[in-house]
Amino acid sequence: MAKSVINRGFYVIALLHFIGVFTYSQDFEVAPVLVSFDANPGEVQTRIITVRNHGNIRQKFALNLSDYRVDENGTKESVPAGSMEASLANWLTVNPAFVDLNPNESAEVELIMTVPRTGFRTRWGMIHVEVAREQSAVDADKQMATGVIIVPRIVVLVKQSPRSNLNYSGSVSDLKEVTKAGQKFRSFQATITNTGDKILDAKVFLALANLKTAEEKQFNPTTVSIYPGQKRKVVLALQEEPSPGQYALAFLMDYGHRSTIEGAQMLLTIE
Repeated sequence: MAKSVINRGFYVIALLHFIGVFTYSQDFEVAPVLVSFDANPGEVQTRIITVRNHGNIRQKFALNLSDYRVDENGTKESVPAGSMEASLANWLTVNPAFVDLNPNESAEVELIMTVPRTGFRTRWGMIHVEVAREQSAVDADKQMATGVIIVPRIVVLVKQSPRSNLNYSGSVSDLKEVTKAGQKFRSFQATITNTGDKILDAKVFLALANLKTAEEKQFNPTTVSIYPGQKRKVVLALQEEPSPGQYALAFLMDYGHRSTIEGAQMLLTIE
């Protein structure tokens, strides 16, 4: 297996990427749920999120900041604010951090990003918007029995990366077949790594070239987000069964920003 860098000119990719801008949780709504800042060191920027009460009773909402980490499968785990190197805890102000809303009433909440003069790196965090409920005697009994009281919650992801930070970089490695018994199409896994300091929204896809006929087939891309310093294991399937023969299989990653397409290759025999 050999790692290769593939020139962007060899592939033309049509990208369709939809991101939801609001989320419902039982009887309230928050919009948007993805908030991005691009403040340079020394700058202050403000964004607005809206909290709306769709319930038929008056409700109080608390907005709490936390850090989060992302594992190799892309799962996000909330951790205490200030515990991660990339934390926004000292940069982000939520104003107000508590809102009281009547039925069908909404409130705008300011997110104020204050970047210090030394703030050249990308950072991220979560805002947890949840119903603030007073604990009754019944709730206390439930908490004693279960250890937790479940309340509706919506998470807003917040990211900050300076406009002056152009450190986009990534790699693909460890390509191998991971097809399991009973699978319709052959599957392959590779490790994609963010070696830069920008969050990459990368398009990853497989390409197959017949070594005898030189015919090439490119399969539909999947979008994967990779955080600075993160490694992710990604599995892709061929989406169809090629005719028997010898092939060169490439696992490719395109993260845009005038970069070359990164990839790893392997030989594949289809009988």
